[in-house]
Amino acid sequence: MSTSEHDSSTVRRRVLYSGHVQGVGFRCTTRAVAGSLEVTGFVRNLPDGRVELVAEGTTIELDRLQSGVSGALGSNVTDVTVTESHATGEFASFSITF
Repeated sequence: MSTSEHDSSTVRRRVLYSGHVQGVGFRCTTRAVAGSLEVTGFVRNLPDGRVELVAEGTTIELDRLQSGVSGALGSNVTDVTVTESHATGEFASFSITF
């Protein structure tokens, strides 16, 4: 598979953010960043204090999403765990989930 083929494939990425990430506008900022990109999925607070981001899009768009979130909120983040898998196509848009 060439780089351009890989970059245009839709994938699913789950990102877990740890640190001071709840109560600081993390979800709203993430939704705003996602709104300017061609990605679908959700962001939500987890009971353990982390924030979970699940998004589908091209690798390039998902990289832009993560970069935008890191640029806006990176000082609050102490750890990031990323898992990538096949896209399911289950999301119609990007939203905050409660």
